[in-house]
Amino acid sequence: MTAIDPILADVQKPTAQARGLPNAHYTDPAKFAEERDVLFGAGWAGLAVTADVPETGDALPISFLDIPLLLIRGRDGLVRVFQNICRHRGMILVDEPRKIEGAIRCPYHSWCYSTTGELVATPHVGGPGFNAHAEIDRETLGLIEVRSHIWRDVVWINLSGTADPFEEVMSDIIARWSDFEQPQFHGGSDSRFTLTVDGNWKLAIENYCESYHLPWVHPGLNSYSRLEDHYNIEHEGLASGQGTLVYRQLKDGSGSCFADFAHLDAKWEAGAEYLSIYPNVMLGVHRDHSFAIILHPDGPGRTHEHVHLYYATPGTDDALRKRNAEQWKVVFEEDIFVVEGMQRGRRAPGFDGGRFSPVMDGPTHCFHRWAADRITQHRTAR
Repeated sequence: MTAIDPILADVQKPTAQARGLPNAHYTDPAKFAEERDVLFGAGWAGLAVTADVPETGDALPISFLDIPLLLIRGRDGLVRVFQNICRHRGMILVDEPRKIEGAIRCPYHSWCYSTTGELVATPHVGGPGFNAHAEIDRETLGLIEVRSHIWRDVVWINLSGTADPFEEVMSDIIARWSDFEQPQFHGGSDSRFTLTVDGNWKLAIENYCESYHLPWVHPGLNSYSRLEDHYNIEHEGLASGQGTLVYRQLKDGSGSCFADFAHLDAKWEAGAEYLSIYPNVMLGVHRDHSFAIILHPDGPGRTHEHVHLYYATPGTDDALRKRNAEQWKVVFEEDIFVVEGMQRGRRAPGFDGGRFSPVMDGPTHCFHRWAADRITQHRTAR
């Protein structure tokens, strides 16, 4: 390992002696391309939420790491992910969000697909007026489906198709949050927003998974949820983050608040947890609401953060729900200057990856170890 990349070996040292990932992993297009395959493609990454396609026939084209994908809710009610290309000549099938009323029709030569991916029509493929040909086997020319799994409304995808089953990979996290294995309801249009950050996606994950920065970056939040009220969470090779012991519910002028999730353990009365699930999903759970943030990297220096808020019941107070979304948006926006500042800092040739506080930076170093380990294994196997 040291012979391949001694700097990555330093990343994997104990926290007190380790260095962070080197600058190139935040700025170099070649490193970004490597990470696309190694950190995103090989495992389970977040693509979207099922609330993005709430009704039968809803189709959402998504360019994910420059790969054209299509999120669609079929007539059987299931949400699937396909490569957004026609099997004939590779034409993009769906250019903008829309509802598929009949079939998915290629705009080039009108090959048509069902909402579950089957090739159902090939007009004139055998010549004018002949819509079939012995050499064209429709059963083998359906849309290319991307392996997917839904958990906490997030649509997780495995681009390589070779990862272990999601339930096995994520078993520790699923067990940790087993109290929340119950229905949750998207808050609607005012409970979703997107933030664009001029920074590498890893910096957003690193910042989210630690509470060390709260006193200086989030003074409002820190006024009641202080640094000493937080604890670190580390699931090696899977996720890391932090929790608080003093979550305070949002209330309106009459003292009303959101309904709680059912049958929660007493620890959640004042507790909440926030996890970065590697590589690109940031989740938060509270007694009365939850959220999911899915990161879409746009090259090495830009990231789109898609934020979604959920509640225990479908009928929430409009004003309180909007206020909750606004408050979280303020918190997440407060982090932007930090991520962008660290990105600019990665242009300094003397920066060697930085250091970690042995006490406060465990979750961040956990993420760096995971990335370095995956990259090292990939390079060793070549």
